[in-house]
Amino acid sequence: MIMAVVSGCARQTGTVNVSASATLTDAVKEINELYSQENPNVAVIANFSSAGTVQRQIENGAPVDIFISAASSFMDALQKEGLILDDTRKDLLTNKVVLVVPADSSLDITDFKDLARDNVKKVAIGDPKSVSAGMYAQQIFDRNSIADTIKQKLVLAGDVRHVLTYVESGNVDAGVVFATDAKSSSKVKIVANAPDDINARVVYPVAIIKAGKNIDAARDYESFLFSNQAKAIFEKYGFSVISK
Repeated sequence: MIMAVVSGCARQTGTVNVSASATLTDAVKEINELYSQENPNVAVIANFSSAGTVQRQIENGAPVDIFISAASSFMDALQKEGLILDDTRKDLLTNKVVLVVPADSSLDITDFKDLARDNVKKVAIGDPKSVSAGMYAQQIFDRNSIADTIKQKLVLAGDVRHVLTYVESGNVDAGVVFATDAKSSSKVKIVANAPDDINARVVYPVAIIKAGKNIDAARDYESFLFSNQAKAIFEKYGFSVISK
């Protein structure tokens, strides 16, 4: 999904292309609206997809000035390839991974291990190769020794918001999403949290892309992400902001 927001300020002009993990869609949209009010001379174009998809887009030369990833691993890959400005990489947010079921579910699922039961037929997760929440889901399944048992039940989605949609519609019995995604919907309920050590890894880094066309404006936008105004928006949607 692509959204254009007009913004800018006396110090900056031009266009800033922001690519962010799909789980950030609502928060970043609202932050962009606020940024636009304060900065009417910069056009901010926002692209939301899975972190792995954005990584590939950047590797293939897509016009991206700044990237906010829902997992460090995808940013790590770009950094190893020399595609980001190292001094701009910062940890921005934390989140939690949760197991959700439809709000009216009667399956009595209360733990990730319950996904191995015979009466649980379909489980949605993001594709672990490209979706941060899916990657964490696979780690949880491995930890609980249920990965092989539930392999045939898995419905792989292109991003975490699609997982949420599958659970909301009742097309699957359960799904693994971020806590912020679950919070955004009254059609699902959280029945289990990921282990603490896995949730401790859920960090959202931000960095400016070396090939970006508007580095100065991207730096200004990145600074805004750590402002009190942006922090209030992130926290409204359930994220925890890491102090810069």
